[in-house]
Amino acid sequence: MLIMSIDLGDKRTGVAIGDEGTGTAMPVEVLEIPRGPALLQAVREAVGVHGPAELVVGLPLNMDGTEGDRAKLCRDFGNELQQATGLPVHFQDERLSSDEANRRMARSGRTHIAKKRLRDALAACVVLEDFLESRDAGDSRLR
Repeated sequence: MLIMSIDLGDKRTGVAIGDEGTGTAMPVEVLEIPRGPALLQAVREAVGVHGPAELVVGLPLNMDGTEGDRAKLCRDFGNELQQATGLPVHFQDERLSSDEANRRMARSGRTHIAKKRLRDALAACVVLEDFLESRDAGDSRLR
């Protein structure tokens, strides 16, 4: 089963796709569209292209595990996405996903310009990998 992950940002949103059967995920694209109706439509189009059965939205928790304003924005977007696509939407803790994406970028030797564009898609990939691992382990803390 294919699952799509979204790393919501103010200006750029990363998208990754993964296979639950293999536990693998890969970055797909970065949508350079500010949050709002146009972004929701672009994600709907990506869903149409890739055909996932479920969606995962990264949830930016505070370091102490609590939810703040950014988490509320992501939950609201996830709820809108669920209504717009009819697909189940899960939320996954995305703390430190950008740091992991930066580490992967550093290892790859990518240029600074390429890093910014790819980092958000890699962060979505990290979120999806974490989700797939937590699902395998039976961890349902954020769903």
